Amino acid sequence: QVQLVESGGGLVQAGGSLRLSCAAPGIVFSYNHMRWYRQAPGKQRESIALITSGGTTSYADFVKGRFTISRDNAKNTVYLEMNSLKPEDTAVYYCNAENILSRRNYWGQGTQVTVSS
Repeated sequence: QVQLVESGGGLVQAGGSLRLSCAAPGIVFSYNHMRWYRQAPGKQRESIALITSGGTTSYADFVKGRFTISRDNAKNTVYLEMNSLKPEDTAVYYCNAENILSRRNYWGQGTQVTVSS
């Protein structure tokens, strides 16, 4: 059973920054598109950033210009740099891997990000 492992969440004041990491052992990392999602209490899980196997990135409008997704294929790790955080960014953040050949998806357990006003 492949399990992604997120880390880096925590409590930060509005305007602050956090860097999330997601390690992906057990998969051929370079063959996977990587995404970050988040889920706030009482809300549906939403996609916030994508980095393709080839390194192309895209973002949800509400994080564009504030968040940056990147990947290190040598370390089997994807990152999410979050700047100018707002209280509405408070959520559990999840990492997702999608194999480009099989379309199989893998998820992490999530990491809590709390932004205080």
